[in-house]
Amino acid sequence: MEYEDHAYTSTTYDKVNPVEFTYKMSSKETEDFVKLRISNIFLFSGRRNTSMWAWRAILKHMGLQHKMTHSQASKKWENMKKRYKELKSPPEGVKVFPETWPHFTLMDDAMEGRLEGSAPILKVFPSDKDNSDFLPISKPKKRRVSMAISSPTALVAGGPEIEVSLNGDGEVGEETVQEGSLEIDRIMQEVEDEKSTMDSERQAMEREKRVMDRERLVLQRERAVLDREIAALDRDRASLERERAMIEREKSVMERERAMVEKDRDAVSRERLALEREKARLGRLSASKERLEEVTEDSSKVKDSDIVERKERFLNLFEKLIENF
Repeated sequence: MEYEDHAYTSTTYDKVNPVEFTYKMSSKETEDFVKLRISNIFLFSGRRNTSMWAWRAILKHMGLQHKMTHSQASKKWENMKKRYKELKSPPEGVKVFPETWPHFTLMDDAMEGRLEGSAPILKVFPSDKDNSDFLPISKPKKRRVSMAISSPTALVAGGPEIEVSLNGDGEVGEETVQEGSLEIDRIMQEVEDEKSTMDSERQAMEREKRVMDRERLVLQRERAVLDREIAALDRDRASLERERAMIEREKSVMERERAMVEKDRDAVSRERLALEREKARLGRLSASKERLEEVTEDSSKVKDSDIVERKERFLNLFEKLIENF
């Protein structure tokens, strides 16, 4: 089902004066058109006339201000969104083929927020009163408006109808009715633009809310992980403090033992010196004893030889006495 871009509104204005020509964008211009609309969504704030100035800024940036009106641009955008929604979420039981529409992928990226920042950010100047740069909007031909008022009493009684003309002095004139119709059409268009802008902003806010919810869940998980890591670090720190205290106690014990070892070493050194002196004294005593023993041996040897000699002399004398007897 195709949608014509020039089908702008269904008001009396379009029925009396239909748009005779609507510029047909190329594929590249349509892509730029969508990207500019998504990237400059902040310009469609919903305030009065903001939609008109925003569309004019987009058309002027694309160089189409002499080929399309802001109303035609707005209607083209609404038609593209409607076509996308019908292909994206068709009614139950209806089979669609999104690939048959060449702009489906582009609109899918736009509606899902993947085209944000893909086009330049534009500025609008609502205070500029010069409209010569833009395509003029055709105005409807003046027509005579008459109003027939039927009295309920007359209808019941079968009386005649009363016809009131709106072009006399002191009554509502033809131009006033025409301006009122244009004002109603303009207000309706602004309401539609504001509604579409609010829908887009609501969708964007919902997407941002979903993203923020996901980020909040991720942050909560990361915070839980960090809390566990902090608790583990606290336990490790407490364990390190206990080990440090144990090391300090062991260090103090080792210092005391070291002092005791130093004392024992000094005592051993003193005992070693005493033993060295004792050894030297014993050595001297041993040497003097050896010399004494040598002298004693020599003296004992001398005494033995004297005894033997005396014994021999005694035996000789005794033999001599025996011989004499």
